[in-house]
Amino acid sequence: MSPGALALVLLAGLIHASWNIAAKKAGGDSRFAAFTGLVLLVVWAPLGIWFGIAELPRWGWAEWLLLCASALLHTIYYIVLLRGYRKADLTVVYPLARGSGPLLSSLAAIVLLGEHISALGLAGIAGVVGGVFLIAGGPGLWRASHDPAQRQRVRKGMVYGLLSGAFIASYTVVDGYAVKILLMSPILVDYMGCLLRMLVLAPALLRDPAAARVLWKRQWKYAVFVGVVSPVSYVLVLYAMQTAPLSHVAPAREVSMLFAALIGGHLLGEGDRTLRLIGAACIAAGVMALALG
Repeated sequence: MSPGALALVLLAGLIHASWNIAAKKAGGDSRFAAFTGLVLLVVWAPLGIWFGIAELPRWGWAEWLLLCASALLHTIYYIVLLRGYRKADLTVVYPLARGSGPLLSSLAAIVLLGEHISALGLAGIAGVVGGVFLIAGGPGLWRASHDPAQRQRVRKGMVYGLLSGAFIASYTVVDGYAVKILLMSPILVDYMGCLLRMLVLAPALLRDPAAARVLWKRQWKYAVFVGVVSPVSYVLVLYAMQTAPLSHVAPAREVSMLFAALIGGHLLGEGDRTLRLIGAACIAAGVMALALG
């Protein structure tokens, strides 16, 4: 992985951890996802229109089909993630989602896209996934809790985390194919994908406009933050995918766990900070191995 691609991934990781913490604090559902989508469409409209005028005329059925698949996968992922944040701790859901996602997407990139990875690269993936496991709670995830309610909460977090990871892997492969093989603009993939996602999310707002207005007054600060910064993190990753193997970029994205471990644990008061720091060190080592391998 080139230094430029690695720098994009590191910056994206910091931004990604920040907006996930905001989404957790919002405690929203599919209506919050719709709020963030509306903010994204409004704030980033000038850029979306600029790239759309230049590129949309050349898109064929393959580009639009891929974009529809991406939009659907992103929508389901976001709704599942938000539900997981309501039902369980961010320090369980987020690490498991971010750890299982790159593992699956790297395997898919190697098998489906014909990418190759060195032994050092494989060691890097193992370091990232192992570090994420430690941040999520390590062996404690498998031990029975003395508190049945807490045990149930951890189990729910594991289910939602792994389910989110499966969708992360799916949209990563689809979007990676779009920007690497079809050479679609990363900015347009994200912006037009959001436009299509709103077709799915809009009914959640229209069913009860009064309730939506109440939620907006309560969640608008978080929605604006997520809507403005979340596309930046993902577009940076898509640009990195254009110059580096997807099987390297996907695991390297999990450097966001370094920031989530240090920032999220402090703000939300979740988990064992020592174990989290050890996991963060494993992730850092794994990312460096990916950069070299």
